[in-house]
Amino acid sequence: MPPRATDKLELLQGTLDMLILKTLLFGPAHGHGIATSIRQTTSDALVVEHGSLYPALHRLQRDGFIASRWEKVPDKNRELKCYRLTAAGRRQLSRQQSKWDDLVRAIGSVMNPLPEG
Repeated sequence: MPPRATDKLELLQGTLDMLILKTLLFGPAHGHGIATSIRQTTSDALVVEHGSLYPALHRLQRDGFIASRWEKVPDKNRELKCYRLTAAGRRQLSRQQSKWDDLVRAIGSVMNPLPEG
């Protein structure tokens, strides 16, 4: 059963960039493939809409964290823009993941405090 609109998880600002970089860590992908990977990896909990995905891809490319090139689709008469992680993107992912881990620990401390004593 698909999640209802009210059950959808909202991404924290800046989290989408980290998810895109992490997805591209496993290899180059086109936009739809990135969105599909995030959706499948999260068992449909996170659905990245094109209106959010492509501005994020453009921003990441402008900042030098990803690069792109057009590639011909085998057996079809069209091309897809394929994105790949750059060395700067790998460093940025490492920084973002470290901040994310700190945030998760901090929130966990509030949500599940250790008993005093």
